[in-house]
Amino acid sequence: MKYLFISLVFLLSISSINAQKQEISNTQNYVILTKKIPQLQPILLTAEALKAEDGNNFGDFQVIICGKTVQKLATTASVPGFLKKAESLGVQIKACGFSLNKFNVAPQSLPKGMQTVENGILHNIQLQKKGYTSIEI
Repeated sequence: MKYLFISLVFLLSISSINAQKQEISNTQNYVILTKKIPQLQPILLTAEALKAEDGNNFGDFQVIICGKTVQKLATTASVPGFLKKAESLGVQIKACGFSLNKFNVAPQSLPKGMQTVENGILHNIQLQKKGYTSIEI
């Protein structure tokens, strides 16, 4: 009887762990690499639609801006509005540090709330290795 009880507790524990793993694995995470500021509008519309579609499974959503366009991040009038919309959706917009260095853009000159990553392409690949859905536009 004692062994039956122990076996039952063990099976219930395994079942609970498997259910937790299944719940975690349903989280949908996204990363998008872009080189054009105007693409932020459709990217944010996409994030909004995916957030509604995924519901509680909507996870992390990151946008990485790379290339020469980082020079325009501080001077383009639409960027602060995109950052505000992104924040309301739980989307992070980040600038590629490698691009900032290459095009002599000081991270301090970026709009308030914009984060940086050391290397946008590497960051994208690292997130893909973690299971993120990724596209480059």
